[in-house]
Amino acid sequence: MRFTCSLAAAFLVFASTSVALAQSDCSKIVPPSPWGPNDQTGATNRITPAVTKAAAAEIQEGQVVPMSYPLTDGIPLFGTRFTKSILTATSLAPGAAFGENQLTYMEDTWLSQSHVGTHLDGLGHIGRKDCYFNQIPMGKFINQNNMTKLGLEHIKTFATRGVLVDMVKVFKAAGKFKGNSACKRECLDKGTVITGADIQAGLKMYNVTLREGDVLILHTGWGNLFEQFPAQNATYNSGEPGIGKDAAHWLVGQKIVAVGADTWAVEVIPGEDPKEAFIVHNILITDAGIHILENVRTDLMAAEADRTRRATFFFGMTVPKAVGLTGNFVGIEGIR
Repeated sequence: MRFTCSLAAAFLVFASTSVALAQSDCSKIVPPSPWGPNDQTGATNRITPAVTKAAAAEIQEGQVVPMSYPLTDGIPLFGTRFTKSILTATSLAPGAAFGENQLTYMEDTWLSQSHVGTHLDGLGHIGRKDCYFNQIPMGKFINQNNMTKLGLEHIKTFATRGVLVDMVKVFKAAGKFKGNSACKRECLDKGTVITGADIQAGLKMYNVTLREGDVLILHTGWGNLFEQFPAQNATYNSGEPGIGKDAAHWLVGQKIVAVGADTWAVEVIPGEDPKEAFIVHNILITDAGIHILENVRTDLMAAEADRTRRATFFFGMTVPKAVGLTGNFVGIEGIR
């Protein structure tokens, strides 16, 4: 019996190894990176010193606008993702303090997947078959702990210009607005497809054009459901307004660095074609190395844009240099 179990275990190890090493011809599935065959950085290559210097001109008042939601237990999560925070405070017990100065300390354990709350999708998050950004056959570059290519350690610092487009205003102006009664503020309903033309209409409202190295942020109002957690978690996760394939292809042509929204996937859910799964993620991340930012808080910046008639700002985002990770929760601040 012991021999049979050992043989079965060996077969499973061999089978899983064979699957991992069985590779597609990625040159026929994913386009090469414009930054060369060794590139693992993707679109943040566009954040040059000149781009950051130009973006700094957006800081006119010194006002810092938070664009991340608080990270806490109970927020809406996709699929089977979970969060759990645990506080360690053992030195607060009687007699457990340290030294003559009676020092005490506390620390935290945070258990979760990396794609929770306001977070960034890295280049190793989404592929087509076993092929990832820059034609990398990912099966050769993973182990049980992390990836050995396309990890977050390769991303350049996000210090660039941000541009907000208020899609609620766009759809209302075009006479095609459809909301959702669960939102306490105006929001586009789930399944609303945002096109390239819609984004351009929103840019025109504030007399701005996208330039290479920008981060585009879309305000749909759907994030209001996130703010109502946990009461509206099911509604929030049931779908969302978002960009479709047309908009994704147009954004690739604009040479942006990332696109974010106050939704959990940025792209429209349900999708335009029921036979395709998260196709916008493929277009942006897999094919173009453009990052996706999910669950971004957009209402405050949308209000500022409306108040000042200026939709541009300095975009700063903290991304941990986490080796081999596919993504992580981030801190985003817009400075005006």
